[in-house]
Amino acid sequence: MAAGLEEAFGAAGEFGGAQRRLTALLVLLQVYVACQSVLVVLVGAVPQYRVERAAPAAGGAQRVRFLSNFTSIVTEWYLIEQEAYKVGLASSLFFAGLLIGNITFGPLSDKLGRKPVYISGLFFDIIFGYVTALAPNYGIFAVSRFLVGIVNGGMALVSFVLTQEYVGKSFWSFTGSLTNLMFAVGIAVYALLGYYVREWRYLALLSNTLGVIFFLLSFMLPESPRWLYSQGKTAEAEDVMQYIALGNGKERLNLKLKPSAGTLRKDESPPGILHLIKHPVLRWRTVILMYIWYVCSFVYYGLTLNAGELGGNLYLNVALYGLVEVPAFPLCMFFIEKSWSGRRKTMMWFLISAGFACIFTMFLQKNSGLLLSPTLLALCGKMMVSAAFNIAYIYTSELYPTVLRNAGLGVCSMSCRFGGILAPFVPTMKSLSPSVPFVVFGISGLSAGFLTFLLPETLNKPIAESIEELQSPKYRVLKDEKAEQTS
Repeated sequence: MAAGLEEAFGAAGEFGGAQRRLTALLVLLQVYVACQSVLVVLVGAVPQYRVERAAPAAGGAQRVRFLSNFTSIVTEWYLIEQEAYKVGLASSLFFAGLLIGNITFGPLSDKLGRKPVYISGLFFDIIFGYVTALAPNYGIFAVSRFLVGIVNGGMALVSFVLTQEYVGKSFWSFTGSLTNLMFAVGIAVYALLGYYVREWRYLALLSNTLGVIFFLLSFMLPESPRWLYSQGKTAEAEDVMQYIALGNGKERLNLKLKPSAGTLRKDESPPGILHLIKHPVLRWRTVILMYIWYVCSFVYYGLTLNAGELGGNLYLNVALYGLVEVPAFPLCMFFIEKSWSGRRKTMMWFLISAGFACIFTMFLQKNSGLLLSPTLLALCGKMMVSAAFNIAYIYTSELYPTVLRNAGLGVCSMSCRFGGILAPFVPTMKSLSPSVPFVVFGISGLSAGFLTFLLPETLNKPIAESIEELQSPKYRVLKDEKAEQTS
């Protein structure tokens, strides 16, 4: 019988044994993605050191003595004093690479397919990761971090979309939250590896070798059935659905997928980033989502800078940096599936809460006790913005049609990288007033929260496969919803 893709998922199983195995691989991949993303936190750690000056009779030469039990690029290439900026530069180059990867890999996977772009990106991520670990000098190390950023950011984006498109829509929030949760756990895993492996080159090699395992296992992944269906490759999409059904313990399906609305003719080129501007509904959604993603990153890294001034053990601090995000994901899973909150209201309140956390922090004194500590409040704010960030991935995936989903996510991810790049400069505004940085972060969170209300709710709503389906009566346009609300 002829059926749509959602009906096919209903027959094959929305989240059966086959999908659990496929998504488990991509979810666990986030441990590797996290290790690469925060590599410089330990690899570029600055230990305590003492500059010893020789006697004038010996020529007055200086000798740097590092007082630590670990090595880093700082101890190997003496990146201190006038050279200290190079550690931060390596991080900035990585984020610049992420920006490029996010904007290029999305459209590529929309045109060429999810699987080939994902596997290619993971392959080069591993290659450049080994270059990082074996770099003979700082120049090669910095360039390799930039290249890792490009392929790591692009590959992670495509793997996230692939995770979503293997399962039925009702499980998108679960798989999306699980993916982001594993990234937070990956940061803690990296801290654990760093605790036992104190030589920075061995740590980089060990962290990168995790990717080899995932690369070899990734060849068992099928292509996304949603992408195949959106491209008019219904026969191949049917084969993938049969594979999923059999893996879920179902009998062979007796169905034939009906053609997707808006399937491309041979003489047509696939939709690209320009369609995000041309289509009026997608244009306004993209503008609002880009700002929300920017603020999520801006506030996230801004709070991290203030919460990161924790004394004590370096490795424990890195672990807390990731584990503080873990409680955010159960909260997301609870609220975004409730009809009285959904995606839109939940993200709006998390952003507003993060904004208020920033503003309230400026009223507390550093010695005001543990329960009223600015650090504790900043960590709570980070948990809130982490929750909003998690919802942003899920919500954005549902707001774009399949043919433009990766392009939309890529553009939004690009805008969030600007937030990560600008956030470190805001604390310098303390020279004007100690409260100015908190006001900037707070206003940003509040403004993004209120803008979220302009987006449509996607809970229990159908997912568009093509741009044409956005015009269908069952896909309500933002303008129509606003008209209904004011009438």
